[in-house]
Amino acid sequence: MNDAILKIGVKIKNQKLFDTAFAHSSFVNEHSLKNDYERLEFLGDAVLELVVSDYLYKNVNMAEGDMTKFRSCYVCENALYQYMKDLNLIKYIKVGQGELHEGNVKKAIVADTFESLMAAIYLQEGYEKVKEVILNIIVPYINNPDIVFFNDYKSTLQEALQTDKRSFVYETIDETGPAHDKKFTVVVKIDNIIYGKGIAHSKKEASQEAARVALTKLAKMKK
Repeated sequence: MNDAILKIGVKIKNQKLFDTAFAHSSFVNEHSLKNDYERLEFLGDAVLELVVSDYLYKNVNMAEGDMTKFRSCYVCENALYQYMKDLNLIKYIKVGQGELHEGNVKKAIVADTFESLMAAIYLQEGYEKVKEVILNIIVPYINNPDIVFFNDYKSTLQEALQTDKRSFVYETIDETGPAHDKKFTVVVKIDNIIYGKGIAHSKKEASQEAARVALTKLAKMKK
């Protein structure tokens, strides 16, 4: 982990603090440890929102409501998950066996860990350093028009289709697995044609993934 953190410009001085930032409550409970990342996540969420809000206020000419929506795209679960993935930090997250699905850490836990990591950096290095780290990570995504994050793909798709007055519907086409670990397949049909399919452990997540795929397909068709 130390080398990966060093790549984002931070040398770990308080190993215990950073170990806690990567420890989910399920892992802490299984190993009878003292602290999980939840308190750090709380702090990191506030730090992240302040840094991104400050950046947008100074660099983007938008109304308050539009800035709020824009900010949510880059601090949402999908965005935080992608940052962790691109930084190759997911493999350091410690979770209990019950929180793994097919050997993978849940997206929500990955996103929470990004926030707890930012809190650890803030506590060790101070605000100016964590601000530098956050902006170095996020601004390239903001400046790349080919990378778009949405907090709610379904709402975004609905708004896009209402503009063109097109009909759409979500359908659950498959449901597999035992009761405690079900997997759902959902498709979204636009004008009775399947534009997106999502597979996840809840109908909500599967429909969001279906909407994301549909948005990507629509964007390509407009080019």
